[in-house]
Amino acid sequence: MEKTKSSSTARAKAKAKYSPMCFSGFDAMNEDLLLKILSRLPAQSFASAACVNKSWNRVCNRVLSRPKLASALSLKPSLHDALKEVFDKILSEPIRPHFAIANVGSGFELQMTLRLIRMKLGCLVPIVVSVANGIIGRDALTDELKEVNWHAHFSDFSDEADAVQMNEGIVMTIAFFPGLKIDAIPLVRRSTTPLESAIDKFVTDIKEYSAFPEGILLFGEGSSDMKPVMEKLDYAMPKDTFIIGNERGCVAYRSRNDSRNACTRTGYSVEAVALVFAQDINRSSAPGEIKFHVALSNGILPVGDKYKTASVRTRSSESSTWLTARREGQQEILDGQRILDGVNDELANHIETPELYIGVFKRRKLSIGSEKPRQGTSIAFHGVVKGDEEYLYVDGVGLKTGDIFQFYHSDCNTALASCARVSDELKKIKLEANSKNLNVGASNGTCVFGGFVFACCGRGESFFGRPNVDSSPISENFPGAPLSGMFCCGEMARSSFIVDGQCEGENSIACCVHAYSSVYLLMSYTPSQ
Repeated sequence: MEKTKSSSTARAKAKAKYSPMCFSGFDAMNEDLLLKILSRLPAQSFASAACVNKSWNRVCNRVLSRPKLASALSLKPSLHDALKEVFDKILSEPIRPHFAIANVGSGFELQMTLRLIRMKLGCLVPIVVSVANGIIGRDALTDELKEVNWHAHFSDFSDEADAVQMNEGIVMTIAFFPGLKIDAIPLVRRSTTPLESAIDKFVTDIKEYSAFPEGILLFGEGSSDMKPVMEKLDYAMPKDTFIIGNERGCVAYRSRNDSRNACTRTGYSVEAVALVFAQDINRSSAPGEIKFHVALSNGILPVGDKYKTASVRTRSSESSTWLTARREGQQEILDGQRILDGVNDELANHIETPELYIGVFKRRKLSIGSEKPRQGTSIAFHGVVKGDEEYLYVDGVGLKTGDIFQFYHSDCNTALASCARVSDELKKIKLEANSKNLNVGASNGTCVFGGFVFACCGRGESFFGRPNVDSSPISENFPGAPLSGMFCCGEMARSSFIVDGQCEGENSIACCVHAYSSVYLLMSYTPSQ
C-alpha cells in the first residue's frame, strides 16, 4: 500500500525488503505456486511484493484481475480503535484501493477520521467520509450483519450529549474496480454565488471528468437541498448513468486532483460531494464488464385529495417553505391547519401516527449554462413539519404558486411488500448469473461482488418490528457478497416513480429524492471471454 511518499521511494524500499538475493530460491518458482502464496498476503505486504520485479508484478496483477469490494463495521467507542478494527479486516487480503467510503456516527470527528484514513491509504486514493444517522454492514470481528439506526434511539435521550456519545461507530468500504477511473468531485460555491450557477459548474465538472459516467454516489452536506442538484444531474447525465446517495449529512472528502481539494479553502462552502465512476479510456483492454444494478423499496402511500398551492413563502436559510393551498377543483384557500385536518380525517383508522410528506408535481424548464432550456416533469417529496391557522410548513424549497401536490404517509406493510419485490428482482440477477456460469465455469463466470444500501432513517428495526429488513434483499440473495450502507436523511436515486392517478395525464414522473425508502446498488462482474 503506497504511503504519501514518492512512488520511487516506495519501490526502492520494497525492493530492499523483497530483494532478489533474499528470494533467489523463488526465481524459478512456478507462477501458479507463487500466485497462491501472494494471494494469501495482507494488502500492505501484497503491495510491497508487487514492487519486487516485473515477474512478481505480473503475478500480482493475476491475483487482482477481477473487481473487489471489502467492507467492515465497528462499534468501538474510540475512533482509533474502530479504524484499526475495520482496517485489520479490510486489509487482511490483497486489494488496491481505487476509492474509500466511510460512514460514521456523529460521535466521531469528521476531519480527524478523514486524516487517519488518508494516512493509511495514501494521497492518491479518493476518500469520502460522511456522518450518518446509522450504519449497515458486517461486524469486523464476528462477520454478523448489523443495522445500527442511531436516529431511531435519539428520542430516548434527554441530553443531546448522551445521544452523541452513543453515536460512535464506523462502516468502511474500499474497492478495486479495474477498467474504471474514480474520483471525488465537490459542489462548492461562495456565499455570493447563486446556487443554480454553482450547480451548473458542478455538473460541468463531472461531464469534463467523463461525458458518459457509469454512475455517481452523491453525498449532500448539512441542510443542503439536493432536489435541484438531482434534477440537473437527471437532466444532464446519460440515461444509463446511475445516481444514488444521501441528501443531508456532514461530509468530508479528498480528491485525487489537488485543485479540487483546494476548494475547501476559506471563502467557499462544500454543498455536496460526488464520487464519480467512469470508464478508463487509458486502459489498453477491458478485463471484463462491471455492471451496476439499482433497485428501490418504497415505503409510502398517497392519501386524500390533491391540492394546488395558492401562496408560497420560502425560507432559504432554513431550507423550508410556508404555503396555503386549494383543493383541486375548488376556489377556497385553506390554511395549514384546515389542510391537515382533512388529511387526519383520512387517516383516522391508523393505529400509529405516520410520517407525512407532500409529493409536489413539478413542471420546470431545465438547462445547463446558456443552452436552450427543455421542459421537465418530476415529483419531489417534502416532509411536513406542522400546520397552523396561517400556513402549512414543509421541508425544502423549490415550490411555486400553482404547483399541484398530494399527501403521502409512511406505511410498514407497503415497505415490507416492496422489499419482497426488490428481493425477487435481485434474485433474477442471481439466476441469470448462475445460468451463464453453467457454460463457463463458476470460478471464471459472472459474480456479484458487493452492494450498497441507502435506507431512510425512519425505517430499520423500530419501523419493521424485526432487525435487518432493509439489507435483506442483498444479504439473503448474496450472503457472501460484501455489503455496507447507511441510514439517510433523504435517500436519493434516479428513477421513474409511478403514481396512481397521474397528474394531468402523465404516465411516468421522474423522482430523484425519495421518502421512507431504501435504495440498493448491486455490482456484478462478467470477465472477458
